[in-house]
Amino acid sequence: MNIKSLLLGSAAALIAVSGARAADAVTVAEPEPAEYVKICDVYGSGYFYIPGTETCLRIGGYVRYDIGIGDVGSFDGAKAFDHEDGDQQDTFYKQARFTLKTWTGQETELGTLKTYTETRFNFGNHNDYGYRTNGDTNFAHNKGVSLNFAWIQLGGLRVGKDESAFDTFIGYAGNVIQDTLVPYGDFDTNVVQYYFDAGNGFSAVVSLEEGQGLIGTIDSYVPHVVGGVKWTQGWGAITGVVAYDSNYEEVAGKVRLDVNATDALSLFIMAGYGTDDNLSDATWAIPAGGRGFYKQWGGNWAVWGGGTYKFNEKTSFNLQASYDEWKNLGIAANVAYDIVPGLTITAEVDYLHAGRFDDFGTGTDRLNWTNADKKNSVGGMLRFQRSF
Repeated sequence: MNIKSLLLGSAAALIAVSGARAADAVTVAEPEPAEYVKICDVYGSGYFYIPGTETCLRIGGYVRYDIGIGDVGSFDGAKAFDHEDGDQQDTFYKQARFTLKTWTGQETELGTLKTYTETRFNFGNHNDYGYRTNGDTNFAHNKGVSLNFAWIQLGGLRVGKDESAFDTFIGYAGNVIQDTLVPYGDFDTNVVQYYFDAGNGFSAVVSLEEGQGLIGTIDSYVPHVVGGVKWTQGWGAITGVVAYDSNYEEVAGKVRLDVNATDALSLFIMAGYGTDDNLSDATWAIPAGGRGFYKQWGGNWAVWGGGTYKFNEKTSFNLQASYDEWKNLGIAANVAYDIVPGLTITAEVDYLHAGRFDDFGTGTDRLNWTNADKKNSVGGMLRFQRSF
């Protein structure tokens, strides 16, 4: 009896110890609280706080696909050699683009600290019959990556890669795809810029710029200088900008009137004037052919005008006409339709009359601006764009 009791007691003790150890083995530690991404609505929709910081971030961009026919792009058309007999023939102009954009914002004791970047990746074909590599032409290929914007702004002070205030402050030239049939100024540049907004409709800008390209990049410590003023009200806006080209010591200016005629119709007209004595002087070390970084239109003066009419929430019609002293005439018109939110298809027709084509012939890009191989060029483009 005593032996039986002893055995039963030992077995019970072993079971108890085994149960305790089994319980210890499956003990799970308390999970750490999850840190969810918080929405930041201070700077608009799409922003969120970077975890662990007070910085708000937004990521966006677009995917675009262009199909062009006729005289498109630089208006030399898309041409190729027939693989069978080698004859020249017309073909489509194609280009796909992926653009990545980022915005950041943060409040500081010195004002709002912002950044903006935009990087573009392109794949498409040359629309240039004369460009040949390895015996081929008009070949499709990756066209490289371009950094279009990369700036920092604290309060009203902006530094970095931007487009010239000569264009951004006054506005571009309509909602058409090819808005530079008569050009209104160059774009890419590094800037040191200050923007002032009085809060009552008056704003102003001063921008020190580096320019770009052979004739546009500054060649000394003297920067290009752009200044502008704007008055904005419910009916529209009046804007003026003036630019000093430090390389050629010339001045250019533009004035613009925007009018909101109705809820559906908005109109604009813009005029430009620039001096060009040095830009037209062929004895300079780098002759500019009459066109500088800012005064890129032909001759001293040019005008641009057009507008947008919204048929409904999804469909709009856009028109732009432009003309300069060298009798270059450009007309662009399109219809843009939002298939669904974020996806737009645009069909555009473009016309260019090269006013000095007979004087200078083909292949003179600065004098005719485009590489047009005829005096009158017509082209069309179909664009699909998904923005996000």
